Amino acid sequence: MVNRVLMWAAASPRLQRQVTENPVARRAAHRFVAGARLEDALEAAAELNSRGIGSILDLLGEGVEDLSGVGHAVAEYEEATQAIAAQGLDSTISIKLSQLGQTVDRDACVANLGRILGGAKAVGVRVEIDMEDSTLVPDTLELFREAATAHPQTRLAIQAMLRRTPLDLEALAPLKPRVRLVKGAYAEPVELAQQGKGEIRAQFKFLTDWLFRHGVDPAFGTHDDELIAHARKAAVQAGKGPEDFEFQFLYGIRRDLQRELVDNGHRVRVYVPFGSAWYPYLTRRMAERPANLLFFLRALVGR
Repeated sequence: MVNRVLMWAAASPRLQRQVTENPVARRAAHRFVAGARLEDALEAAAELNSRGIGSILDLLGEGVEDLSGVGHAVAEYEEATQAIAAQGLDSTISIKLSQLGQTVDRDACVANLGRILGGAKAVGVRVEIDMEDSTLVPDTLELFREAATAHPQTRLAIQAMLRRTPLDLEALAPLKPRVRLVKGAYAEPVELAQQGKGEIRAQFKFLTDWLFRHGVDPAFGTHDDELIAHARKAAVQAGKGPEDFEFQFLYGIRRDLQRELVDNGHRVRVYVPFGSAWYPYLTRRMAERPANLLFFLRALVGR
């Protein structure tokens, strides 16, 4: 029930206006969003690096509807890439193909993706591609295949909740793909996605085992203690060390667990969102893991 309400809230323009215009809500959101500017994200990345934790810079906003918005997103990603390299940060960038024109002008999206990947490769910064809602999954997979051929360091987010995901990974197997496995944060119909917590966990575990057999340098984006424990056990069974995979966390969530994993020799990377379009991101994160709602409410009242 809570999940459905939060997913409705994420799609409500009226509620978005009310929340984002509230100064108290904006301050509370800063626990989970680095800030509106790239400089805020870079500062957060440097602080994470000082604690032995890598970062992933993510420009908030998706579903760009015109080429001027696409141009802005491309310029932001390029600036972020150059800044990461100039400051010597342990950071990747994560891009949404809908920001690059995927639903506006696919040819422009292909060109923009190639431009960002080429620029990042030139300065030694790796790129990750976010997965969006199910309507964009087939095309995103196709664009990733094309990108990974020329840029094998590129990582793709894959959603465990989608019923199609095991077959999608099998199709990607010849590429030895770099994958970020996540539960998934979009409202999808039952015919397309697992709905129950237990079902999603079971598929996540199955895919974790698959990635240790067929993937390269897998990443597991989860705060779920059970899934983290499974990944650590599966790594040992597959003969992998802590250096062969990484755990990824959302900014502001489970800092205690991040520290524990780093102290035990594991690689940890934190997804650092920045930009003004924080409302849909934050509500989806709360729907994905309702415990995040409690974190937000505590931040809202200053506790």
